[in-house]
Amino acid sequence: MNSDRDQDSAFVTVTGAQLRAARGLLNMSVSDLSERTGLAVNTIRKAERNNGPAEVTTASARLLVTTLESAGVHFIPPDALGAGVRLKALDQPALRRRRDS
Repeated sequence: MNSDRDQDSAFVTVTGAQLRAARGLLNMSVSDLSERTGLAVNTIRKAERNNGPAEVTTASARLLVTTLESAGVHFIPPDALGAGVRLKALDQPALRRRRDS
């Protein structure tokens, strides 16, 4: 199989629950993720809306996953125990939250 196709299928199968969990592990707000990706807040909320596959375009899912991965999380593909997410490093610092003015 083509490795690009394999990578695309991984992005398509990311779940809303994984995206929410990844943000939580990083202490990242929806607004923070929006700023980092350039995606609208509503697009991110739509992607995270349910526990099944993210309901956004493949390009948006890919951008969300790569942004969260570059911030320090690893997406675990589904297996017998289900899909998941974890920090890449045990000492990964959480992002500092900014207070809105």
